[in-house]
Amino acid sequence: MFTGISLNIEVRRTSNKLKEESILKITEIEIFRVKPRWIFCKVSTDAGISGWGEMISGTKTETVVAGAYEIGNRVLVGQDPFDIERLWQRMHRSFFRGGPIQGTIVSGFEMALWDIKGKALNVPVWQLLGGKARDRIKVYSWIGGDRPQDVVAQAQDRVDRGFDSIKMNATEELHYIDSYEKVQEVVERVKSLRDTFGYKLNIGIDFHGRVHKPMAKILAKALEPYKLMFYEEVVLPENEEAFKDISLRVSTPLATGERLYTRWAFKNLIKQGAIDILQPDVALVGGILETRKIAAMAEAFDMAVAPHAPYGPIALAATLQVDTCTPNVFIQEQSLGIHYNKGFDLLDFVVNKEMFYYKDGYCEIPTNPGLGIILDEEKIRKVSEEGLVWTNPNWEHYDGTIAEW
Repeated sequence: MFTGISLNIEVRRTSNKLKEESILKITEIEIFRVKPRWIFCKVSTDAGISGWGEMISGTKTETVVAGAYEIGNRVLVGQDPFDIERLWQRMHRSFFRGGPIQGTIVSGFEMALWDIKGKALNVPVWQLLGGKARDRIKVYSWIGGDRPQDVVAQAQDRVDRGFDSIKMNATEELHYIDSYEKVQEVVERVKSLRDTFGYKLNIGIDFHGRVHKPMAKILAKALEPYKLMFYEEVVLPENEEAFKDISLRVSTPLATGERLYTRWAFKNLIKQGAIDILQPDVALVGGILETRKIAAMAEAFDMAVAPHAPYGPIALAATLQVDTCTPNVFIQEQSLGIHYNKGFDLLDFVVNKEMFYYKDGYCEIPTNPGLGIILDEEKIRKVSEEGLVWTNPNWEHYDGTIAEW
């Protein structure tokens, strides 16, 4: 780890050396389908420095992979990887722009470019984004699964491991108008946590867009006495007008943002004033710098940020770079042991596993160059040969209509 003076000298030396040896050029991109539900990308250069990024399959793995090769080969190959903003603009500014597919492709490549730049300059990415805003990063742990159960036992396990903050799904599927029995089941689960752990445990409740506005009002009000850390996605983001209505009924902070895929999509949320916590996903919203820009927009409106990161190790490593230099990030999601990780988990492709070791509910600031993560490339290539088919659960209501997952 460099001190200020030695860091400046080293950066100057490295920069001068790169200039003397001519500008780096991107020579190749590779895309890897990695179980359980991840897509990794590798961007190589003529200097032997490579960078890694991560894209979200989102049930459309082959579409993302094909699009990544199309955009990467057309826009990135032959270019200087240091020109991150220019390359980002070229990838983003097609006539028909936006959408989750393009958003995640651009995001993955952008992470890889920052990884290259940090490695070339021998500094972690956060050093290139303004330096540290904090000494450590608070994280929370998932419990409960898609259909939450055994929440007290799982919460006790997390507390025993040093966590003081957890998040769980509120409920399984709920119809537009559903029974108070289901509402009471949610209340009883949350009450059991409060009765066991008191207010020493911070509890986030994820509605996961499964709840429609009529029931969201009821459920949010019913949970209000338990003083929760936040309500997440009380309704789907396309129903954003409902956020204001619900915010006027409860004092619990409202959070959303994981499904939004551009900085511009956050404008209305911020202007509306109903949301308290933004949750941009570095693997969807455009990458590291875009996530930082969104957080800066939020800071100007006195809003908190809790980045979404339930996917693989590269996306989490990239998110930690943002967390380190962003003052209004108050807590970080992480996917170690999350219920979606079947067959492989967060650390299985990581050589420097200590990067994701959590002590007392905190993660240390990453210090290695670039994204800070060292990957087992041989294992990635081997697992990628098996292919990837991942879809979210397909749920139906009691009457056969399609339910939100």
